[in-house]
Amino acid sequence: MSDNTELLAKLLAAVTTIQSDQKALASAVDAINGRVNALADVKELKDAARPKTPDGTKKQVVVPESPSNEERAPPSEVSQPAQKKNSRIILTTYPGQGGIDPVIMNWGERDPAKRGPVVVARGSQTVRRRNAIGAHGGSYSIYHALALAINELKADHKPDFTNTEPAATIGPFPQWSDPKKIVAMDPYGHLAPWLYKDYIDKEGLEIRPTIAVTKAHMRLPELERSVQSGRLQVDGKIVMNESGELAVTKFAVEPVWYLPGVAERFGIDEGALRRSLFENTGGSFPELITRPDIKVFLPPIGGLTVYCFGDPAKMSDPNVKLALRVHDECNGSDVFGSDICTCRPYLLFGIEEAVREAQNGGSGVVIYFRKEGRALGEVTKYLVYNARKRGVDRASEYFKRTENIAGVKDMRFQALMPDILHWLGITKIDRMLSMSNMKHDAIVEQGIPILERVPIPDEMIPDDSRVEIDAKIHAGYFTTGKVLSMEELQAVQGRAWEDVDH
Repeated sequence: MSDNTELLAKLLAAVTTIQSDQKALASAVDAINGRVNALADVKELKDAARPKTPDGTKKQVVVPESPSNEERAPPSEVSQPAQKKNSRIILTTYPGQGGIDPVIMNWGERDPAKRGPVVVARGSQTVRRRNAIGAHGGSYSIYHALALAINELKADHKPDFTNTEPAATIGPFPQWSDPKKIVAMDPYGHLAPWLYKDYIDKEGLEIRPTIAVTKAHMRLPELERSVQSGRLQVDGKIVMNESGELAVTKFAVEPVWYLPGVAERFGIDEGALRRSLFENTGGSFPELITRPDIKVFLPPIGGLTVYCFGDPAKMSDPNVKLALRVHDECNGSDVFGSDICTCRPYLLFGIEEAVREAQNGGSGVVIYFRKEGRALGEVTKYLVYNARKRGVDRASEYFKRTENIAGVKDMRFQALMPDILHWLGITKIDRMLSMSNMKHDAIVEQGIPILERVPIPDEMIPDDSRVEIDAKIHAGYFTTGKVLSMEELQAVQGRAWEDVDH
């Protein structure tokens, strides 16, 4: 009997050891997997873009005569009949190359006709006239290429822009012709097909908008509760009904970079910028190196969306108050409600405060940038989450976790962010619904004063996001409350994966 007891004890000990080893192995495998794994008609559009003469009247916009087909005969390597594929691949072009004749581009010119359109497409009729590098669509340009490759999209498709004019009037403002104020978007991007119609009709050039303006209604469940609690009032104009449905004007913007201006904004040499963009995108854009005469680049990155509550004309009116939230994308929180950060709560607070300002006779604006995971991307963000949750998730280690993986704690680099404010004609911000020191400094450095900074209310901060918000406040984020010491940050801990109530 004692022999059996001893044998059972040994077997139990062996099973326990195996279970322990399996847990360790599973943990190791899990760790390895974590590492490996806008206007009513064309005339109004053109009128809006016309600069004024000294006597205050609008100048007539005249699109310059284009060279005849004979004068701009393309080189043999870029000449191809419509619908016929050419087996020869053009890797790059050079200034002065035969047949290469870029359309004028004088960035910062007040007269849009003298400024010229952004021409970037590589179609047979446009390639020789390009004055920009890259492609339309930002990060979606790859899907455009794929659609062409699988013959879902015809190479000779001509966009029909009938009834696509902006749904609200915007500008023009003096900032549009200041090459130091707008360097990351085309100030005439919403008017391009109408301002430069002659280029399209006479030369067959492909000229697309890089900005679109529309109107819509917005529904968010939290806003219904805001109405029910009395924080928002139904007025039938901005807050449409008891369900908290909002009327909003939306502006979608794709990035268009003026390379000399972008380089200057970051305090670097244009050549260094071009080289880094070329080398660190896998050599995708050789004309960054071979075409120093082309100063405009459409980068393959996400753009932004402006949500304007109330009359869009009030955004540029210095006599009324403006409430602004500048928000960087966070898919996990903004869309799916993750509580590891304050993104969705702060976004909702920003929308609510913007609506209240508009209802008080001012203007409310929320600007949403596609800069997921501090522009490090969602994969990097989730790797950071894993590193945080597999250890002790302390506020004192918050930024270190990101730096260990990405090498930097933030790549949003807010220097280009104020361009959209200049384009909207915003000259001052009464209430800035943001705690970010980087956003504040970037805006102020561009000559736009911020009169009040408004932090997120404490009651809107999820428990698991205290790690994030306390670490950011310690690092320089604005607060009206206490800034914790490094020792106090060590005591601020997030929820572990296992800390879930079932």
